[in-house]
Amino acid sequence: MDRSGDPAALADLIGHRLTGRAGGLYRRLADAIAALIGSAELPVGARLPAERRLAESLAISRSTVVAAYDELRARGLVESRRGSGTTVARAAGRGRSRADKQVPAGYGESLFHRIAVGPGEVISLTYAVDPGLPELAEELIDLASGDLPALLDDVGYHPRGLSVLRERIAEHFTSSGLPTEADEVVVTTGAHQAIALVTQMYLRTGATVVIEQPSWPGCFDLFGAAGGRVVGVPLDDAGIRPDLLTAAFAEHQPAMLFVMPTFHNPTGRLMSANRRRQVAELAAKYGVVVVEDNAYSAWDPAGPSIPPPLAAYAPDGAEVLTIGSVSKAVWGGLRIGWIRASRPLAERLARHKALADLGSPVIDQALTARLLPRLTELTAQRARVSTARKKLMGQLLTERLPDWEWSPPVGGSALWIRLPETDARVFAQVALRHGVEVVAGHAMDPTGEHDDYLRVPFAYSEQVLDDAVARLARAWHELRRHGPAPAVPVV
Repeated sequence: MDRSGDPAALADLIGHRLTGRAGGLYRRLADAIAALIGSAELPVGARLPAERRLAESLAISRSTVVAAYDELRARGLVESRRGSGTTVARAAGRGRSRADKQVPAGYGESLFHRIAVGPGEVISLTYAVDPGLPELAEELIDLASGDLPALLDDVGYHPRGLSVLRERIAEHFTSSGLPTEADEVVVTTGAHQAIALVTQMYLRTGATVVIEQPSWPGCFDLFGAAGGRVVGVPLDDAGIRPDLLTAAFAEHQPAMLFVMPTFHNPTGRLMSANRRRQVAELAAKYGVVVVEDNAYSAWDPAGPSIPPPLAAYAPDGAEVLTIGSVSKAVWGGLRIGWIRASRPLAERLARHKALADLGSPVIDQALTARLLPRLTELTAQRARVSTARKKLMGQLLTERLPDWEWSPPVGGSALWIRLPETDARVFAQVALRHGVEVVAGHAMDPTGEHDDYLRVPFAYSEQVLDDAVARLARAWHELRRHGPAPAVPVV
């Protein structure tokens, strides 16, 4: 995936490499570009962005970029010719094995990078995570003393999932308004794997996937890796717009519709019951498979009630697959999710699951089976904490960043914030240098319609939220008052 033609995309890959290092900024920039040279992002022969355009995307001075390019030329990594710009030198590719198949960075790069490298000194608002609930430890101790010997006597391979867990998941769906049997459930290693398995099963090169606009960044990478083409449909307060969805179905004849009806990521909106019915009927009419991801299901009893899953409104013959998980409600480290589908589809998914990993970890499944009867209680507990943090975050932003715009989300774990007259990707670079990492709207909508938006999670302690907003305010003040640092001669 050659990023050289897009200065903003290259800036996204460079940005986090500029923080927390010694040496001048130009040298850190040179090191960051050097680390990408010869990879899928900057292959041999790729043209680097013009100095001014890269400087604008990174919100630094043009002279810094000029000095960095000079440094790269001195190392023999790039070469410049009049009229051809600066390109990656052929010699830069030597020493890299052809077997070194790096995974190209995608729209979820900023999220996945921080997960991989850890928090460091930067406050990362790229993902929302809570510590594990105390009930998790209690159930784990009981499991070890009671159920573990029987589990160890078992073969340990359950591609469809432990029967007791599938029964509990079926009961959970039934209580939520979607009658389900255990053989309609396949257990997965988190909701992420569930989406990946469904993608594997349905998408072929060139197939179209309709999604909500904006959407979760990882779906662009998953669907793109399968050769799919993504078409976005905007939302209103009730969910994905049925008029535009009808037009997208008629024009593109998609293989799949991917939606997040319950606390949509990143907007936090809740799709109404009537809208769920409309979407299900439209998909059935046009023969489109629906995949609904309800992983963000933490519900505050003081808030609006959650309608049954979209599958509950589907007419006979419709293909609707419903994804769930305990990762958001209980703990991100408990990587257990599931897919609910018709029996024939569940059998096909189980075969894909067997090829992927022969089955999710058995002890994690047994632990989840113990927790699942209490999932509604646990999600409500989590949601009450989240509601308090959302209120605090709103107060902090109103006090310190009064010109930022957002609508309080019904649920979820983040605010979807509009920055007035500002490219959020540029602001993200300034914020990073102030010690706070944010995800710009481009990662969630590559069309450019949400380039002035930020996703800002509030799933952190009061102290972290206060510190993060203070850093964001300083970054905003710098950008609005001064803009990128002016170009000065390099001495």
